[in-house]
Amino acid sequence: MARTNNDTQHLHHLRDLYARVGCMPSYSEMARALGFKAKNAAFKLTQRLVASGHLEKSVGGRLVPGPEFFTVDVSDDEVRAGFGCEGNATGLLQAQALSQLLIAKPSKTVFLKVRGDSMVDAGILSGDVAVVETSMQAVHGDVVVAEIDGSHTIKEYRTDRGKPHLAAHDSDRRSVGAKETLNIIGVVRGVVRSYKPLLAGRAKLAKRGTLR
Repeated sequence: MARTNNDTQHLHHLRDLYARVGCMPSYSEMARALGFKAKNAAFKLTQRLVASGHLEKSVGGRLVPGPEFFTVDVSDDEVRAGFGCEGNATGLLQAQALSQLLIAKPSKTVFLKVRGDSMVDAGILSGDVAVVETSMQAVHGDVVVAEIDGSHTIKEYRTDRGKPHLAAHDSDRRSVGAKETLNIIGVVRGVVRSYKPLLAGRAKLAKRGTLR
């Protein structure tokens, strides 16, 4: 009788373990964590996960996450926010990493934490993490991170008769033009919001400035 393949379940446990400790376990640690009786079973599992692209071996043979390690299932079903909405989604799933949804150029992308309520009506809340691409050319209507007269901010970029200014999306709807300097740092491609932030995740966020 063929043995049941539990690689997907083991991969889920490895992802959770990696999220907790920040590195891949040794074969012995992996065997204990996954309930294997022998270290050799963990070795064979990693060989299969290397072949599938979920793991890689770095210099010295240390296991590290591969390009498929961080992918999760994404359904084409939609969550309806209203009543009486009929959908025709198929329920199909495909593996995709969060970075693939938001990041086009990793080398030109930074994460910046938002503070303040000036963009609430645009759906950007205080505490969100903005995904900012620094190589994109801003055009009218883009949400941008900018340096204006020495202060950093997140606003909508607008041009009026060729003159640029920054617009807030809150109850005041203020529009601000530069007195001296206006430099666009990057265009916001999206935001990440956690309703139950991880303590470790908050600690790892680098302080790159305050965005209001």
